[in-house]
Amino acid sequence: MAAATVRQPGASNQLMRTLVIVFCLPSLVAAQDAVEIVRRALAEDTAAEAVARNYTYLEKQELRTRDGNTMKVRESNTYDVTLLEGSPYRRLVARNGQPLSAGDERKEQEKLRQSIEVRKRETEAQRQQRIADWHRKEEKQHEPLHEIPNAFNLRFAPDESIEGHPVWVIEGTPKPGYKPKSKTAFFLPKVKGRFWITKDGFQAVKVEFVTLDTISWGGIVARVSRGTRVTVELTRVNNEVWLPKRILVAGSARVLLVKGYTGELDLSYSAFKKFTVESRVVSMAQ
Repeated sequence: MAAATVRQPGASNQLMRTLVIVFCLPSLVAAQDAVEIVRRALAEDTAAEAVARNYTYLEKQELRTRDGNTMKVRESNTYDVTLLEGSPYRRLVARNGQPLSAGDERKEQEKLRQSIEVRKRETEAQRQQRIADWHRKEEKQHEPLHEIPNAFNLRFAPDESIEGHPVWVIEGTPKPGYKPKSKTAFFLPKVKGRFWITKDGFQAVKVEFVTLDTISWGGIVARVSRGTRVTVELTRVNNEVWLPKRILVAGSARVLLVKGYTGELDLSYSAFKKFTVESRVVSMAQ
């Protein structure tokens, strides 16, 4: 009886460990799957960048600010973004929904002419340096995303569908005590995220971040208030690549601790065209 009494706690502990494994393992595996899905999506995003660089498009930037209970358009500009000697060139083509005046159109055409001349006079080394600088800038913008698998606790939400593609929906909250590895990822401990990733290609087709606290850039240069929401939506183009369709920033911000804004910055993208050597910057107003 004494020997049985000595062994019983060990048997009980073993039973408890077994029960923990049986009931907790599925959730642990699911969490790990969510992490791996996000990692795979980030890898696919990097691979798609090379294809995305071959597309020209129109970008409409609209700043809306709150006036009482309504949003009013403060400023709206549309740009034609094309490739000029290997890297993007942005040309203003419309302001507040209207084509440019004759004078402004002449100014844009002159700036374009000068840019063409400058780029044509570059040496091959200068041209390659300009293109490499563009690529590095793009990579810098994506840098924080690659810390997400380590920075967030990730879990599945109910599946959805986007443009006819079944997607996983994965929610992420900051891991307590996480220290960002790169300077550009400084905001990750102060945001929560939600990611829509296609099941047929591991493409992140929608991303949303919500600030959990005030986030400051450059000390007093700019501050974004808690509750600000950033949503990025992509669309399938030519059945070969997902490209940004809309980026919406909604919330409150303060610049230099003086100018405060409550409203939305809405960036929308359209008229995607695959670049060819025949592509040219043309007059477009939408």
